Amino acid sequence: MSLNYSSSVTKAITNLGFESLNPMQTEMLKVCKKARQILLFSPTGSGKTVAFLLPVLEKAKEQNQGIKALVIVPSRELALQIEQVFKSMGSGLKVSTCYGGHKVKTERNNLLEAPTLLIGTPGRIRYHLDKGNINPATIEQLILDEYDKSFEFGFEKDISAILAHIPAPEQVILTSATKAATVPDFFKLQNPVVLDYSSEEKPAGLEVKLIRAEEKDKLSLLFKLLPGLQEGLTLVFCNHRDAVERISTLLNENGISHDTYHGGYEQSQRERALIKFRNGSNPILVTTDLASRGLDIAGVKNIVHYQLATSETVFLHRNGRTARMDNEGTVWILLSENEKIPDYIPEYCLETSIADTAKKIPPPFFDTLYFGAGKKDKISKGDIVGLLIQKGGLNKEDIGIINILDFESFAAVPASKITKLVSLLVNEKLKNKRVKIAVSN
Repeated sequence: MSLNYSSSVTKAITNLGFESLNPMQTEMLKVCKKARQILLFSPTGSGKTVAFLLPVLEKAKEQNQGIKALVIVPSRELALQIEQVFKSMGSGLKVSTCYGGHKVKTERNNLLEAPTLLIGTPGRIRYHLDKGNINPATIEQLILDEYDKSFEFGFEKDISAILAHIPAPEQVILTSATKAATVPDFFKLQNPVVLDYSSEEKPAGLEVKLIRAEEKDKLSLLFKLLPGLQEGLTLVFCNHRDAVERISTLLNENGISHDTYHGGYEQSQRERALIKFRNGSNPILVTTDLASRGLDIAGVKNIVHYQLATSETVFLHRNGRTARMDNEGTVWILLSENEKIPDYIPEYCLETSIADTAKKIPPPFFDTLYFGAGKKDKISKGDIVGLLIQKGGLNKEDIGIINILDFESFAAVPASKITKLVSLLVNEKLKNKRVKIAVSN
């Protein structure tokens, strides 16, 4: 590890479990020491989040000095993900998130003692600035992650209004996986430093395969494909909600564990779907392109394009959910007999076929247990682990991923034991308080 890193950055790298930074992250640290405006283009899964968070640590070394860095993101899922990465760095600096669907009162209370790092969606950040809940005078770094997606989602007016509150930050960083989007004039960029790590070469660890159906309907092809996929998580991408729901109905009829994810759901529903996907309770997630950006989910081994991506940019972002940070993954493109191969399909794509198989998809090992208490009730992962072991009779090795939200928590436990577990815990207390414990719906 380089001796040129500050102690805060060295500690963060160690806590993240990295042996070293990749070239993009190293150059970003170097450039951020001097440059006022930076455009970073780098593929999904290449470590952009760490690349822009490490300079935050370099500049913001003490707590209680107001908000030093503001990160604007297009979705709540990305905000929560960046928050978790920053916490994993172990700096001890306060970080908060603000996004639509989150209780305004909770956010306002969190902002009373200003965090060093604030992460949020454009509309909610603008709201807090307009209401005076955020003091813009202390903000030194303004970072827009996946900036092109924010403009695609129609947040241009909100971002323009935010910049009116913060007209001259010391540093502006804009990141994207592609160079497709232009930067609006209101950013007033003047000869920004451009770090271009985007590439048309095949990402390491990624295979792309194309298979054709012998008929117009691709559903039978999907049902032949799923049982043969390598172990791990699978994302099935569709272009529209109705296709997601139609496939889900047929998966249910065939007893295949899965979940669905699209913009028609309440945020609490989407949150639970991602929790159960991450922890393996529902290892197949059928989704729209809402899940194509900003989700860094460990263990995604397969991307299935059930419906063709509407553009090369969307195609790349879908594929970016797998083969992240030197891991391996496979992309499957499903075409009906009448569909043409789009121009954006890379040359290294292999056209192949799959055989009929009597193999069935095994039921998931894990199911998810719900607890009606969370961070605001001072619940920790240790509290839940202790309850599951001491009162539920589980071994530590039985317990999977634990997620603690503001007012509820979730734990992955063996599906074969969950019914008995609920009966054992029905009258037990968590942190000296009786809370609802049930199988998560």
